Amino acid sequence: MAKVITDIELINKFLNRGVDSIFPGKDELKRKLMSGERIRAYQGFDPTGPYLHVGHAMGIRALRILQQLGHEVVFLVGDYTAKVGDPDKPTGRPILSDKTIKDNMQGWKKQAAQLIDFDGENPVLFRRNYEWLSKLKLADLIRLMSHATVQQMMERDLFQRRLSENNPIGLQEFIYPLMQGYDSVAMDVDLEIGGTDQTFNMLVGRNLCKSYLNKEKFVRTNQMMEAPDGVTMSKTKGNGINLSDTPENMYGKAMSYSDNQIVKGLFLLTEMEDEEIKEIDQLLRKGENPMKYKKIMAFEIVKTIKGRKAAEKAQGNFEKVVQNKEIAEENITYVSPAEKTTILNFLKSSVGSESSSQIKRVIEQGGVEVNGEQVKNPFQEFEFNTGLVIKFGKRTFFKVK
Repeated sequence: MAKVITDIELINKFLNRGVDSIFPGKDELKRKLMSGERIRAYQGFDPTGPYLHVGHAMGIRALRILQQLGHEVVFLVGDYTAKVGDPDKPTGRPILSDKTIKDNMQGWKKQAAQLIDFDGENPVLFRRNYEWLSKLKLADLIRLMSHATVQQMMERDLFQRRLSENNPIGLQEFIYPLMQGYDSVAMDVDLEIGGTDQTFNMLVGRNLCKSYLNKEKFVRTNQMMEAPDGVTMSKTKGNGINLSDTPENMYGKAMSYSDNQIVKGLFLLTEMEDEEIKEIDQLLRKGENPMKYKKIMAFEIVKTIKGRKAAEKAQGNFEKVVQNKEIAEENITYVSPAEKTTILNFLKSSVGSESSSQIKRVIEQGGVEVNGEQVKNPFQEFEFNTGLVIKFGKRTFFKVK
């Protein structure tokens, strides 16, 4: 068993950096962490899409601090809760097949391992809630459902919105918060971490821990960071800066953030010291050119996930390809000639890190060129013969060999 340490700097960082709320309170959790008692903490991630992104990395980095402090940490894959899907969308989610769930979670451990250690003296545990939720019998489910009321469920703002817009609410969606809450009971945890969009579900788990285990569970909610397109990052949409992205794509996506997101991005998505970020904030308020500081943000995001060398290479690539309009040899992916087909089909088979809907959106927004000519129709056909150069976004180039 790992030795628990009470490093006040690490504890204060855990309690403050990127934190929205702590239940029942920050002071109570601080006393717990300073007591030297080993706690069990977790964050859950539903495999509703194949991408973990830098929004998820905020929670994973918080788990890393607890791992460094010697506490027991669980990275939980919600492969059973994903069957229902968190009712956090304007309409109900389709029920996912076992194959889709398995495919979506395929690379997650490798992605998360960029930030936390699944080996070593105090390894993070990689678990799936299929272990216990699949074993619940009808009697267990009835008991679980008896711990909540319809009125409590209807307090959730998303359900209220659905009702006001006359969008249906599936009965199975009511049990999602209870299923997630039961994870805390099954693992007998002391602390759960998650985004502010999970506050309701995590507090349901807190109540269940009191009822089933007669114990207090702490809840730490993370602030949320939008995707570069200004919409909430989504595993399903794949619109975030994904942990599986290359350093070059990660850097380029970060550079797509609006200027007014620079300081927030530095605070939430990087390990840069608070004082340095505050200095940058002051300089931006005085009217300094934001480009310099956006590049610092992009560099620090890549460094946090991929390391300094990868960040330096990604920045050099951005300066060559985007700022200086050069196409370096290492930025070109050579592909074999293909039969006449649409630009959408070509890119679907060539771009490995983007969903079909994301590729289509890039095309329609003017982010694709064929031999220097912009293409906005995803269904425009081309003969992909030798020498043809296709530009996707700002940093990705394909050349037919």
